[in-house]
Amino acid sequence: MKAETVVVGAGPAGTAAAIVLARAGQDVLVVDKATFPRNKCCGDGLTTLALRELESLGLDPGNIDSWNIVRDLTVRSPSGSERKYRLPDGPGYHAAVVPRLDLDAAMLELAQTAGARVELGCQISNVEVSANGVEVSTNNNQYRIRASQLIAADGMWSTIRKTLGLAVGQYRGEWHAFRQYYHNVSGRAAKELIVWFERDLLPGYAWSFPLHGNRANVGFGIHRGGSRSVGEMKQLWLDLLNRPHIKQALGSGAVGEATHKAWPIPARIGRVPLVGPRTMFVGDAAAATDPMTGEGIGQALLSGRLAAQSLLISDEPTIYYAEAVCKEFLADDRMSRALIPMLARPWLTNRILSLTGANAWTRRNFARWMFEDYPRALLATPRRWKPSMFTGAGAYQQHLSSTQ
Repeated sequence: MKAETVVVGAGPAGTAAAIVLARAGQDVLVVDKATFPRNKCCGDGLTTLALRELESLGLDPGNIDSWNIVRDLTVRSPSGSERKYRLPDGPGYHAAVVPRLDLDAAMLELAQTAGARVELGCQISNVEVSANGVEVSTNNNQYRIRASQLIAADGMWSTIRKTLGLAVGQYRGEWHAFRQYYHNVSGRAAKELIVWFERDLLPGYAWSFPLHGNRANVGFGIHRGGSRSVGEMKQLWLDLLNRPHIKQALGSGAVGEATHKAWPIPARIGRVPLVGPRTMFVGDAAAATDPMTGEGIGQALLSGRLAAQSLLISDEPTIYYAEAVCKEFLADDRMSRALIPMLARPWLTNRILSLTGANAWTRRNFARWMFEDYPRALLATPRRWKPSMFTGAGAYQQHLSSTQ
């Protein structure tokens, strides 16, 4: 089996790369060990960054029944006070929630429609790189794929990274998250996106993200090195669900679906190898996640797009890609990382939230900043300034018009 580029991993990062390459006329093959649709542990929230990337790729939300637009963010401080942060009204929107079961399947379908070939149920067993290209073996050498370039979108514990000798020791991620779906949600969680900065979770937080049909994605994340350990998470989950403000938000009839799931989140972009021989790592395989929030869908899409563009415009794509990622990600990563110790202090978190909730302007712009409508470190990076950086419309203006 041959292709110009083989993409290992059919999540958002891999399919974003495949869509860009296929539309440019390149022969691209996407392989994944799973079959789709498949569930994926995630908070399911789409920031403005993610929405803009999806829109640029041509994903139509009208084709996803579970797509849920969000307008309001409610934040509870460690002291127990709550503030509502209204995302901007006007053209388009800035946040949505959609289960990864549906989002990833839609992205894979879009990649196929663009012309990418897809092989599912393919477990990578070996990778060999030579001066002429790469050879990827799957299913214990049952299939062999020869390509010129490889895009590794195969997650935090990337098999490609290990095979190429680029694994990062005993790395377990900066975050560990825990979530469960709920149905028959009748409280505020049915409509509001809620973040609880619980004192004993800082600098982590708990969340409830509203899904279509009175469902919600409810969970929490802790930062490694914080006040709570991964070993405590199962008991802590039961404790959180019994806290009065969380029970009230979900409603008395809320029922958990299946079982809870936990997963690690890598967030150290630029501090793990971004490239190998004829290989570019994207998404979780590149640890491309916001270290302050654990959000990674927008970053995955962006890294996948950058990898594809590097192949299309540069004779030295791995070098070009590494430089492009550093330019797009590192300043914001440093900004987020600097804020984490502040959020670990309850009194300082209370103060920050008090200041951001002072008036309608601060609430709106804090919400836009949280939802990555503009880069975290925008003020510190003048090269990214533009006239509409604080006043731009949301994503998917046409889709919003069709739903109103």
